[in-house]
Order: sequence, then structure tokens, then C-alpha cells
Amino acid sequence: MNFQMWTRRGTCLLVVLLSLSALGQNNSTRTVQERLGYPATARLLMIHADDLGMARSVDRATFEALEKGWVTSASILIPCPWLPDVARWAQSHSTADLGIHLALNSEWTSYRWGPVSPRDKVSSLLDEQGYMPLLETTVALQAKPAEVEMELRAQIERAKAFHLPLTHFDTHMGALTRTPELVNVYWRMGKEYKLPILMERAEGAHHPQGGAPDIEAAHITQVISIEPGAAPKDWLKAYEQLLAPLQPGVYQLNVHLAYDDEEMRGATGDHPDWGAAWRQADFEMVQSSEFRQFLKDQGFVLVGWKDLARALPANYGQSQNK
Repeated sequence: MNFQMWTRRGTCLLVVLLSLSALGQNNSTRTVQERLGYPATARLLMIHADDLGMARSVDRATFEALEKGWVTSASILIPCPWLPDVARWAQSHSTADLGIHLALNSEWTSYRWGPVSPRDKVSSLLDEQGYMPLLETTVALQAKPAEVEMELRAQIERAKAFHLPLTHFDTHMGALTRTPELVNVYWRMGKEYKLPILMERAEGAHHPQGGAPDIEAAHITQVISIEPGAAPKDWLKAYEQLLAPLQPGVYQLNVHLAYDDEEMRGATGDHPDWGAAWRQADFEMVQSSEFRQFLKDQGFVLVGWKDLARALPANYGQSQNK
């Protein structure tokens, strides 16, 4: 090979390597919106219903919202008694976007649940009555990571035993983002089962405390939810004020759906925030034509967890370590 030919081939090789390097940089710097085929200026929104399986009232409202497209996804409280009801519905709605609302606390005082694992194996996840603790902060103080992993795995395996088509994991009341040790267990479950997990990049209940999220796999810019203080007559206006200022990104709007009926009043009667009346107001809000027109006027693109799974890194799940 003469020097001139070697130089030409060397130059071509250099161009190819530089092109591949630029492509890799472009892939790593593309927004989640772009990875899903939307412009970087897009505002993607999931309307997500928590607590499916908690009560029949929750199930009835959430099933209707899923069927009619008022919400795009929901997550299931596996330790709760209405899990079989969800499983029956899912058998005839196999395309529903359902995940697990991984639970380590049980917040209602009149209506409690315990772990799926044998209680003697997960004693650090119990209160003095043998239920999961009322507060997620108690979980952060006393839960042993090995017992947390055992319980999360038990919840996931129970969901699989019911043949639930799972699209993601999230964390009930943000309990799994409270310490770096809990976050590591949370990530490990997502990677082991090759499912995306809810982790927000902005500061909030679903942002890891004491550390930064894995940006390659944390697809949610921010979790949006209404806070106590809004009057029922101003419910829709409160949501509009939360959503309208959002910049381009990927957002999850958390809603809690149910009827203000005897079942929900009995379960949540001494806890008005996120209680029966709250959930009825959320249910009426997501089904209102005014809310749907607002989303359309604002240009939000509705997506689900099935969509976000397509934006996971190519090597997601290949390593169990964060």
C-alpha cells in the first residue's frame, strides 16, 4: 500500500469515527421527547391514576377513566384486598397501561394493609399493630434494605401470578425515594424486571433524596399533583394553573379517582386530604370536557408508560447495579 492510499484510507476511517462519535453524542443529548419522535419543544403529559385495587370505589372510577381515555395509565396497590377485581378487569383490557404502586406504608387510620411477605421476614416494615407504617418517613427511618427488596419482589411476583400486564413501577407516597439505600433497591427492581420506574428530575416527592436521579432512565421532568387548599369549585382552575406554565418536557399528572360513597368515606373519613370528596372531585375533573379542551388548547401530547419504555437506554436491565 503506498503512502497516498494509506492516507486516504486513514482519512476515511477518521471521518467515520468522528461521525459515529457525533451520533453517540446526539443520542445521549437528545431529549426524551425527541427519543419518542416528538420535537424538543413538545410537552408530553401522562394523566396517571394512583391506588387502583385499594377499594371497589377506586376501581370503578379508574376503570371507567382508563376505558374512556380520561387517564393514560394507572398503578396498582398490590397488598390491598381489591387486587382480584383489577386482575379480572385486566383480562379483558389487555392493552391497559398498568403498573405497580410499590407500597411500603399504609396511610389511612381506619383502613390498613400489611406486607405481602410473611410478617416475620420483614419486621422492619411493620408498625406495632403488624401493618405497614402510617408514614413514609417512618419507612425511611426503620426499613432494612434487604427486607424492602424482599417485599417489593413479593409484590411484583404476586402481580405476575395474577397475570397482570405490567408497564412500569412507581412508589406509593414517594417512600422509595427517601434514602439512597431505598433508591438503589427501587432501581434494582426496575432493571431486574426491565421496566421503567417513576423518578422525577425536578425536586419533589419522586426525586431521590440525598442523590441525583439517573438522567438516562429518569424520564419524568416533574410530577404534578394538586395540593390541599383548593376549594371544590376551583378544582379545575387549580389544575390549569399547575399545567399552563410548564416548559417543554415530560410530565406526570397524578390523580386519585373514586366516588364519594360510603365505602370511601369509611376508609378515609378522618383524612380529608386525598379522601372521598377529593377523589370524587378528581374524577369529575378528568372527565370534564373543559379539562380536555384545556389540554388541547395548551398543545399537550398525551402519552403513557408504554411510550416511555421506548426511551430507556439500550443497555437498561443488563446490569443490576445503578
